[in-house]
Amino acid sequence: MRKVVLAVAAGVVLAGTALVALTGVALPAETGKGAPVDVGPGRVAWFDITTTNLPKSAKFYGELFKWDLTPLKGTDQAMEIVSGGTSIGTIRVAEGTISSFNGVVYIQVPDIQISCKNAKMLGGNIPEGFPFNLPDGKGSVAVVIDPAGHPIGLYSKTLLPPAPSAAK
Repeated sequence: MRKVVLAVAAGVVLAGTALVALTGVALPAETGKGAPVDVGPGRVAWFDITTTNLPKSAKFYGELFKWDLTPLKGTDQAMEIVSGGTSIGTIRVAEGTISSFNGVVYIQVPDIQISCKNAKMLGGNIPEGFPFNLPDGKGSVAVVIDPAGHPIGLYSKTLLPPAPSAAK
């Protein structure tokens, strides 16, 4: 379920032409159109906030930061965060309890496969199911768990190559 919500959320925001966020990068709120987001390597491209009470958290953050929060198409478990007309992130229902490390910031990288390989060499871990391509061909994402157990997201505007087909 978490991967589905992340994919929908990341796809909605990263699908626009100019993304922002705590991941503060500028993307028009128009989703599913335009070129892949390109905020530059090493810059924040998106963020997710997790909660156990979506309506209560949406009200809190919306009022605190003057964000517009709109339901994400295809799920009642997440809302898109829009600031100044630009999609900047999502707020989503957490699976289970919330830890002090919930929520993910996505940093743009030039090559997601090389970045995942480097993260592993540095003692990080890539959870099962990552990396994967975003819907509508807008790039690829991965989550890395650093050696201290903190998650960080990776985003590349480049799609992963197709998996080699099994020889028969």
